[in-house]
Amino acid sequence: MRIENDPKLDFRDVLIRPKRSTLGSRSEVDVHRTLRFAHTGKDWTGFPLIAANMDVVGTMAMARALLRHGAMVALHKHYGPDELIAFFREPGSANAFYSLGTTQADHDKLARVHAQSPIARICLDVANGYTEKFVDTVKATRAEYPDAAIMAGNVVTGDMTEALILAGADIVKVGIGPGSVCTTRKMTGVGYPQLSAIIECADAAHGLKGLVCGDGGVTVPGDLAKGYGAGADFMMLGGMLAGHDECEGDIRYEERGGEQVPVAMTFYGMSSDTAMKRYSGGVATYRASEGKTVEVPYRGPVEGTMQELMGGVRSAMTYIGAVRLKEMPKRTTFIMVGSQLNTVFGS
Repeated sequence: MRIENDPKLDFRDVLIRPKRSTLGSRSEVDVHRTLRFAHTGKDWTGFPLIAANMDVVGTMAMARALLRHGAMVALHKHYGPDELIAFFREPGSANAFYSLGTTQADHDKLARVHAQSPIARICLDVANGYTEKFVDTVKATRAEYPDAAIMAGNVVTGDMTEALILAGADIVKVGIGPGSVCTTRKMTGVGYPQLSAIIECADAAHGLKGLVCGDGGVTVPGDLAKGYGAGADFMMLGGMLAGHDECEGDIRYEERGGEQVPVAMTFYGMSSDTAMKRYSGGVATYRASEGKTVEVPYRGPVEGTMQELMGGVRSAMTYIGAVRLKEMPKRTTFIMVGSQLNTVFGS
């Protein structure tokens, strides 16, 4: 047993210090990036945000909506082969990642879909990216799909970030326990503050020309800006995109003025009782639930939320003089704080 004494920070622990700038307006900044996938040599250009591969959020409808903003979606794992084949034949579907785990059934389904509709982006997603089996799966997937961009995770340390990139991942997904409906830290005591995880994993990845995606912990648009400032090439959102028309959660209605009005939508973690009952017949006897089920307010189309997210990032860039999004890490200075918000009239 050992104890590390140097501080590890979360989004709530810091603010970004403003800097003198020649920028006169938020309209002068560019929130898009061009990123190169190391193992394929192919470039991607867009707003580097990815909707999480949770079955409520990682939907085909969400992919179509986010395409208008240059953002991407990691589709959830539970679509059938025929649905996926039809979707990946659509124009613009290349902004979606095909998500799967490590089982043979997962990879057999991918092979079937790929044979009918070639897959350009693959997300290898497990809760614990520290196993040798997972590293071997990344290697095998890279060998089988040499032209696909592969995102793999989740991990929170530089050593495993390097291992996954060397195994064939173009993007490493960073985050253990920061999600709004994840209870891994509560149930296992395992995790890592998300801001420090992004900083350390980005440093390791960029030395190998790899990329990182910060997955989880974003509660307000300012956290998204902090993630990019910390070195994240992509940021992945779950709860921030829940509750919209493009989601697939159950909707609760209330009667108002004689009409049934949507007021809330179900949102749950993919290791929750709800998810495991839906897809696995219940929680296996050798494990415990590591997610929760909640209701989030119904928020209509995702368009308004995307405007807030992108607008917040633009404003942050203006405060620090970053004309292009890729400049944010060089222009960002974090200051540690005891509190961030004045909540006298609520949070």
